[in-house]
Amino acid sequence: MSLTETTIPSPWHDGEVALQRSAGVADRMADVGRRVIRDHMPDQHRDFFAQLPFVVLGSVDDRGDAWATLRANEPGFMGSPDPRRLDVSLARDPGDPAEAGLNDGDAVGLLGIELHTRRRNRMNGTVQRRTEGDFTLAVHQSYGNCPRYIQLRQFEFTRAADRFQPVETVQYPDRLSVRAKEMIGSADTFFVASYVDLPDGTRQVDVSHRGGKPGFVHVSEADVLTVPDFAGNLFFNTLGNFSVNPRAGLVFVDFSTGDLLQIAGVPEVVLQGPEIAAFQGAERFWRLTPTRIVYRPAALPLRWTDDREGASPNSLMTGGWAVHAAGL
Repeated sequence: MSLTETTIPSPWHDGEVALQRSAGVADRMADVGRRVIRDHMPDQHRDFFAQLPFVVLGSVDDRGDAWATLRANEPGFMGSPDPRRLDVSLARDPGDPAEAGLNDGDAVGLLGIELHTRRRNRMNGTVQRRTEGDFTLAVHQSYGNCPRYIQLRQFEFTRAADRFQPVETVQYPDRLSVRAKEMIGSADTFFVASYVDLPDGTRQVDVSHRGGKPGFVHVSEADVLTVPDFAGNLFFNTLGNFSVNPRAGLVFVDFSTGDLLQIAGVPEVVLQGPEIAAFQGAERFWRLTPTRIVYRPAALPLRWTDDREGASPNSLMTGGWAVHAAGL
């Protein structure tokens, strides 16, 4: 047994370990987790967050619903005064349901992702509010992610970052609208928030990226979303959270208009079934039944354009829904 194994506790909770065990990698990931999950940010991550024009956040509101969101500001709106803190400057957006979980003392998940380079790093921690427009995130866990399944895109700002759309433009439909289904059906990217309450009383929130060919997320007539889970880092943060606490928050982005579709719902992990064999590249699936839907036109001040040859090579190796969609 190595010194690492004897001196550092495992960073994985029971749900993550259960999924790792189902994939036959639990023993290996126990050591990997101790080596790569840190309680501080390395300098490379600190520099990376400082150059981003937007960040993906995951939070939990007073009802216990998870929300994922994108929030933008000019590069430099995040900065790290020391490896255990990230200062964030973001004005409150009254139309964003994720704001309800960004108060002092709240646990949040954070994903920094650079779409024009495929770099991404994750972190989770606790909000320490300084003002209504500024907070510090006290680091709990920090780690890097691989570049797989990320579509290359170039960004530009089209308005001031603190010029939010009027709250009157926010829509709260009971069902997925035609526009919502269009956004989901054409998406090659979305982000998902999840969380667990640990035995020691702390809450751990995660937010992560999901990518594939356009249309890799299937929507049934009953509005149930089905998502193939492709080969990844074997951490199983998201699915492990789902197995312990079936709450999820998804956000889909229209990169050409800045529209956001945010969905809170109940997830179900599917480890076996005919869909897995039929969908090339899928190792398992998960489904989401929406419970709350928020559509925010032009919510983001950013617009992106796709790189001509920017499709992820990993996404191109995956299949599609056509061969078995009728059975979903």
